Amino acid sequence: MATLKDSWRTLGEGLWRQTPPFFTALGLCPALAVTTAAVNGVVMGLATTAVLVGTALLTLAIRDIIPRQVRIPVYTVIIATLVTVVDLILSGLLPSIHAVLGLFIPLIIVNCLILGRVEVAFTKMSPMLALSDAFGYGLGFTWALAVIGAVRELFSAGTIFGYNVMAAGFEPWQIMSTPPGAFLTMGVFVAVIQTVRAYYEKRSKAVDAKRRATSPSVAQ
Repeated sequence: MATLKDSWRTLGEGLWRQTPPFFTALGLCPALAVTTAAVNGVVMGLATTAVLVGTALLTLAIRDIIPRQVRIPVYTVIIATLVTVVDLILSGLLPSIHAVLGLFIPLIIVNCLILGRVEVAFTKMSPMLALSDAFGYGLGFTWALAVIGAVRELFSAGTIFGYNVMAAGFEPWQIMSTPPGAFLTMGVFVAVIQTVRAYYEKRSKAVDAKRRATSPSVAQ
């Protein structure tokens, strides 16, 4: 039986240890296409989170009665249904943002992050762990898109979430509102993250080696 500690560990897996698209190359299309502003990233991330959690709940409810031969089509229909619901809700509640996100909300259906979690987690984990996994990867994806969007919005318009934060003489970088700006931002983030990870892994190995060298058993 899954414990609270197990659930927290599973939640953290997607929330900060394997956050897409920074640590795993999943969900790259929305990460590059809709993150022209921080709010767009947040809305897309939360929409994806809602679909992930809904998919987890429905998968948990029917996974024992679905024949293995048709599981992928069935799960795809579930995802498509939930995406349609989310799309209609956004169009009704946030029409201005929905108009900007446009085609990319329906494209959540083919987001490999969601179907990948269905296959890896939702069909195999206990209910508590499956929901933790869904929330973890969904909220991790949300903050990643928000950060990318905030950086692009900052340099392309001098604002973050619509609030002006740059000095009066700031000259916007128009490239940051274009696809090349998205690739540049994503590339810088991935390079920094991998550099920091490599540094800490190297330091951890050095500390472990030093500890083994100075342990009593080695000294004897």
